[in-house]
Amino acid sequence: MCPFKPDTGAPAGLPEAALPEAIVAEEKAQLDFSQSMSYGDYLHLDAILGAQAPRSPDHNEMLFIVQHQTSELWMKLMLHELGAAIQCIAKDDLGSAFKMLARVSKIMEQLVHAWDVLATMTPPEYSAIRPFLASSSGFQSYQYRCIEFSLGNKNAAMLKPHAHRPDLLAHVQAAFEAPSLYDEALRLLARRGITVPASHLERDWTQPYVASEGVERAWLQVYRAPKEHWDLYQLGEELTDLEDAFRLWRFRHVTTVERVIGFKRGTGGTGGVSYLRKMLDVVLFPEIWTLRTEL
Repeated sequence: MCPFKPDTGAPAGLPEAALPEAIVAEEKAQLDFSQSMSYGDYLHLDAILGAQAPRSPDHNEMLFIVQHQTSELWMKLMLHELGAAIQCIAKDDLGSAFKMLARVSKIMEQLVHAWDVLATMTPPEYSAIRPFLASSSGFQSYQYRCIEFSLGNKNAAMLKPHAHRPDLLAHVQAAFEAPSLYDEALRLLARRGITVPASHLERDWTQPYVASEGVERAWLQVYRAPKEHWDLYQLGEELTDLEDAFRLWRFRHVTTVERVIGFKRGTGGTGGVSYLRKMLDVVLFPEIWTLRTEL
């Protein structure tokens, strides 16, 4: 018969000093937050974790809400980095801009993988929550619209979904009227003595970008002498990485939508998959891609 031993909570052979409680005490971890800021306080977790309010009785709506809310948080960071990168390029601070643009590309990778999680929702599961979405749609995301405008895909019609919210419209309007990332890149090339058509240096920034043979020649000058124009060459490749990631994000979006709803119309009124496939054909930095054929 085994002799009685008090239960210390430690597995056999494990000294009491290795207990989790003992480790915490030894490390002098702060446990009382009645008078100081906690992790949850700093991150406002009560507000964030209390922001999920499913409208349907279906279990899967939580996935749909969390996926879109976290994507909006990533987009908030993307806009933070993208706006700062544009300002840095305007000030010839390319080192800082490269760091920010690399981060934007990594954020897009996170957004691409987010679609993998949403793709676990099957058509019957989505059909159970769809009526509760009413006319709400990612098409109406003002942050996504600001990203597209900042990357040069300008479309005045996309201001209208935000007309009922003057505060949000102001953000979208500002991105719509400002030079895009690519516009600032071309102005930088001109400041460095590379000939860029005047039509692409001072123009109506609200108009969609139109590809130019003159702009392609400007980039070719950089790419044919990368050592001479190293930071501009690196800028071109950062832009390539960025659009590459953005294309993947769009592609995973359309593929996930087709997988979950097929060819039904979107809740926002578009054709759904048909609209998203058309968006796949939009090229943000055209000469960065076409120049490769000429090299």
